[in-house]
Amino acid sequence: MLAMEKDFDARLKIQGNSSNGGNVQRSKSFAFRAPQEQFTIQDFDLGKIYGVGSYSKVVRAKKKDTGTVYALKIMDKKFITKENKTAYVKLERIVLDQLDHPGIVRLFFTFQDTFSLYMALESCEGGELFDQITRKTRLPEDEARFYAAEVVDALEYIHGMGLIHRDIKPENLLLTSDGHIKIADFGSVKPMQDSRITVLPNAASDDKACTFVGTAAYVPPEVLNSSPATFGNDIWALGCTLYQMLSGTSPFKDASEWLIFQRIIARDIRFPDYFSPEARDLIDRLLDLDPIRRPGAGPGGYAALKMHPFFNGIDWKNLRTQSPPKLALESGSQSGERDDSHDSTWNPSHIGDCAVRQSEGNNAATSSSDASGHITRLASIDSFDSKWQQFLEPGESVLMISMVKKIQKITSKKVQLILTNKPKLIYVDPAKLIVKGNIIWSDNPNDLNIQVTSPSNFKICTPKKVLTFEDGKQRAWQWKKAIEGLQNR
Repeated sequence: MLAMEKDFDARLKIQGNSSNGGNVQRSKSFAFRAPQEQFTIQDFDLGKIYGVGSYSKVVRAKKKDTGTVYALKIMDKKFITKENKTAYVKLERIVLDQLDHPGIVRLFFTFQDTFSLYMALESCEGGELFDQITRKTRLPEDEARFYAAEVVDALEYIHGMGLIHRDIKPENLLLTSDGHIKIADFGSVKPMQDSRITVLPNAASDDKACTFVGTAAYVPPEVLNSSPATFGNDIWALGCTLYQMLSGTSPFKDASEWLIFQRIIARDIRFPDYFSPEARDLIDRLLDLDPIRRPGAGPGGYAALKMHPFFNGIDWKNLRTQSPPKLALESGSQSGERDDSHDSTWNPSHIGDCAVRQSEGNNAATSSSDASGHITRLASIDSFDSKWQQFLEPGESVLMISMVKKIQKITSKKVQLILTNKPKLIYVDPAKLIVKGNIIWSDNPNDLNIQVTSPSNFKICTPKKVLTFEDGKQRAWQWKKAIEGLQNR
């Protein structure tokens, strides 16, 4: 175990203090604002789980000696190393350390132990904007205007620093206890070439500017067509988020991720009658198919966006001193204060495991929906690729799809596992584009059942054979939920 820790530290090291450092020149003079401390997890009382991602959890953590509450992001070292996520973790840490804006969550310090990395982030006690939309069904236009203005204010700063967030959505827009917006989750951030952020050697999210990241319902059409990332990506997501604030649902919501992508590419958007002309016009412009025409991303910059009639009455210079909308409390809650009585019940042994609920590593309370309700959001990004359409019949749609490893006794081979609403369960050779196996469907669990052996591994069992798969994105439980959900429909 000690060897694993040393190996990980070597990969993660981002401050070069060695005398031979010819290849880490930029890191020698770099000093972190948020220090790496020598704390342990026992220094904190851990409370509710705010969110769970593929290699991380975010929990409410109170420092025992000071009483200060943080959102503690706990990341699994073994998984990060195995899945080559080290660069993403380094970049998120470096970026958060250098950003300084009231509309962005702050990183206070980091620490680590044998199994995990920890980032102590600002705790946003108001929860997610997503929860406010859900509790209120939809937001009044004046509330949506205020929240959208604060997002615009923070995005202007982020883009001014030469960064693309690439995952703007209501779940990543957190609220302070008094109701101001803060943008969170910089795990998908992309620095542009002229970025003002100091990016250390070997700390980059990806080498391909057109790499797919983000969440299905908020992904712009140019990303689906493998175009390079631009500031317009975030502006499109802003348009989707504003639509969701005003209507209660995302503009391209559909039964499967495949159908969502088809609607995005076709720009199939329908405005409710109760949208004001100003709101409709702004969203229409933010969701322009041409990224350069979106206000905020075009030649007029953010001035053009701020001057839109929808934002009439917004005091941009004093935005953060204005009174925000009143927060809708959780059902059964009588005040805005959190109940700390359960802080000590969170078991530290939970660290590093993978709960069934997945909410992509957000830093605030997740919605209470079961994971099976998020199948389309968790499905593999490969589902938008039209090459898989040839395996569908007319009217058939993809419910879940992912590149997985089919594990055999000696070898393993990558296949595309596809579940459809027919229902149909097949796996395809991704290179030759031929069906390698058709798993006979049955609603009877005696003839078709799924056994989860780890967060990544699961078995599909039929009377004649048992097939073992490994999902690198740790969605074994989602596959089980998806298949059993169809059996019980």
